[in-house]
Amino acid sequence: MSTLIVLLPPRDPAVPSQEWQLPDMPFLLLDKSGRTQRAGRSALGLLPRASSTVLMVAARDLLTLATTLPPLKGPRLRQALPNVVEDQLIQDPQTCHIAVDPKPLDGGRQLLAVIDRGWFRFLVEAFTTAGHRGVRAVPVTRCLPTATIALTEPVAEPALVGADGETAEPVSADIDAVPHTTPLVAAVLGNVTMTAPALLLEGALQVGPPRVELAIARGPQGEGLAVPAEAVASTLAALAMDAPVALYVLSDLPGNEPRLAGAGQPAAIPGAHPLPFETLARRALECRFDLCQFEFAVQPWRLDRATLRRLRLPILLAIGAVVVAIIGANVQWLMLSRQRDAIEAQMTEMLLNAFPKTTVVLDAPGQMARQVQQLRVAAGELSPDDFLPLADGLARSLGPIPVNGIAALDYHDRRLDVTFKPETKVDPDLTQRLARNGLSGAIDSNTGKWTIRNGQ
Repeated sequence: MSTLIVLLPPRDPAVPSQEWQLPDMPFLLLDKSGRTQRAGRSALGLLPRASSTVLMVAARDLLTLATTLPPLKGPRLRQALPNVVEDQLIQDPQTCHIAVDPKPLDGGRQLLAVIDRGWFRFLVEAFTTAGHRGVRAVPVTRCLPTATIALTEPVAEPALVGADGETAEPVSADIDAVPHTTPLVAAVLGNVTMTAPALLLEGALQVGPPRVELAIARGPQGEGLAVPAEAVASTLAALAMDAPVALYVLSDLPGNEPRLAGAGQPAAIPGAHPLPFETLARRALECRFDLCQFEFAVQPWRLDRATLRRLRLPILLAIGAVVVAIIGANVQWLMLSRQRDAIEAQMTEMLLNAFPKTTVVLDAPGQMARQVQQLRVAAGELSPDDFLPLADGLARSLGPIPVNGIAALDYHDRRLDVTFKPETKVDPDLTQRLARNGLSGAIDSNTGKWTIRNGQ
């Protein structure tokens, strides 16, 4: 199963919702074996399709909170979440989408991620409308490398710690140290991307010093800032206080060709270690905190616009086949109905021609058979159901059974009831001999009588 991983830009708060647009976004395409197929930067409509899509949501768009939740689930929990976080938000909590981390924290608390519902809906619907399936969204701060730093002695100032454990030059100094603090992992993910339609035009100029996207992770929690490139070190020093810092700069970003130099790659930051984009993307696959919850949860039975667009031709073909089958069945029924009416009319005509005194025709074949039988009886011709033909056939079928073994013969309703004497032994082959003579016979287990009928 192939996977597409896309790094999303943050929402520009100065752009109204009706003008939201997505710029070219870096992506990584993996095959079902996890091997890299493609990597690049592309507009939404030109991104490759995959079996599943993972979106790395910008850190600036998310607010993460650790809190204790009431023992609720499903829709009831969704209704209670705005009341849980309303004291931590500036905007109306009802306009926010709140996702719950399935992995609980220490002390029975759980991590919440809050994002503007309109922006998150715009992102999810943009990808689903473009034909991407199995969309999953994860916080980009959960994709940063983890820094395990054991402090055994108090430190006098925060330090930048790389992935290999080497300590770079200190960022700032002169604060009291506290041992065993949570390491702070920060990553510069590129220059701030302008998403306003006017600024997306080629050649648009940025006013002021260049700013960079800074994603910060404190254990499971994270936050994001847009800071000037030269203020990264001082910002981290103020945020980290006495905690050690691991600083990375996103490198090998797709689309940073020489002709685009400087478009998405920030200036070099002292003490920072490179973080390849492929490493960031592959860590997004390991993240189990899916922001697509509640109304944004993936539902296989829900047919979105992209799925309906792909299934339009098969659905039309299926509807056409059903319509043709219904029309064909009705046409065949009409043809058979006409044939039946013609045959019934022909049989009625034959009955009336043979017996003109017939006044009512309900069952032409049955009436014809009864009229012919009445003619045979009137002419003195024996019927196969009469007593004599039945008795003659019985006599020829007795075989080893002696004739004087019959105690009584009773004829009524076109059948012959035979009662054998108690000492007479009837062999099992009597039924077969009766069949060879055109008769059928059955014994009544209650009375011991044999009932003989015409077998034709």
